[in-house]
Amino acid sequence: MIIFLGKRILVSFMTIAISMAAATAEPGLHAKSAALLDADNDVIMYSKSANDSMANASTTKILTCIVALENSSLDDMVRVSEKSAGQPQVKLGLVEGESYKMQDLLYGMMLESYNDCAYAIAEHIGGSVEGFSDMLNLKANELGCYNTYFLTPNGLDDEDEISFHHTTANDLCNIMKYCAWDSQKSAEFQKITQTMEYGFTDKNGNNMTFTNHNKLLTQTDCCVSGKTGYTSKAGYCYVAAIEKDGKRMCMALLGCGWPDNKNYKWEDAKKLIKYGTSTKESFSFIETGNSKENADADTEEVTTYEPDKKISQKFCETFTLNIDKFY
Repeated sequence: MIIFLGKRILVSFMTIAISMAAATAEPGLHAKSAALLDADNDVIMYSKSANDSMANASTTKILTCIVALENSSLDDMVRVSEKSAGQPQVKLGLVEGESYKMQDLLYGMMLESYNDCAYAIAEHIGGSVEGFSDMLNLKANELGCYNTYFLTPNGLDDEDEISFHHTTANDLCNIMKYCAWDSQKSAEFQKITQTMEYGFTDKNGNNMTFTNHNKLLTQTDCCVSGKTGYTSKAGYCYVAAIEKDGKRMCMALLGCGWPDNKNYKWEDAKKLIKYGTSTKESFSFIETGNSKENADADTEEVTTYEPDKKISQKFCETFTLNIDKFY
């Protein structure tokens, strides 16, 4: 009998799908751009300006970490250059000319978000930061993240004649999915990013202790991995892998408030977890707003971009970072 109903059956199914999506309350987020990915089915469950090209600060370091794990050994000794030692805060304080174990640098980069650790790792593996950036962009392209263009391994704002350092919320979700579950080095990636405290002693006898600043690890029971980020242009950013009620999800939050709103990202993250686990249907897509409509929501002047825009205006005349407000 169903075979004779043709298009009416299709319309009915579409109506049901729309009704089911509407039955799940849309999360009101602070983030200017956000995405929630069903990592089991590669379906975007929630989208808010998720294809807008956005600065993404230290969330860049998840790709730096997985590329480093895939192309080096944890026992590698990394010699620090003048450029690595001269990176701006937040940094460990690496000493030019000295060597550090790759494992220690990776923990410093992922737990404390140290910029000098990321730079030293990049130079060691890529031969230069430019060489390592090519590796990052090649990996992003291999993952189908064609709207990602990374110039720095630590996520500090930069631009060249092609574009500015950016990604999208959708791309960042896919990158996290690869890091947390799909890479051959995902187990090592999870181990590093789930560690709450890590310490080592350098060859001069100095004891170093790193603390994980991913609050979702302690505030929820479902965080598999995550990374925070902040620059004055990117605002507060966050990317995470979640596993709850048998469902694997990745989320990305970009432009999620500026000082003094550093907790917005945690509020938004919890809303997306609730939304993702309460959405029972296999497909629920909601597109809300765009960067232009949301630009006035923040009192600080913020440069916004059209989706997939590759060439930016002068992206950042000066770079400032308030360490006390970083996390």
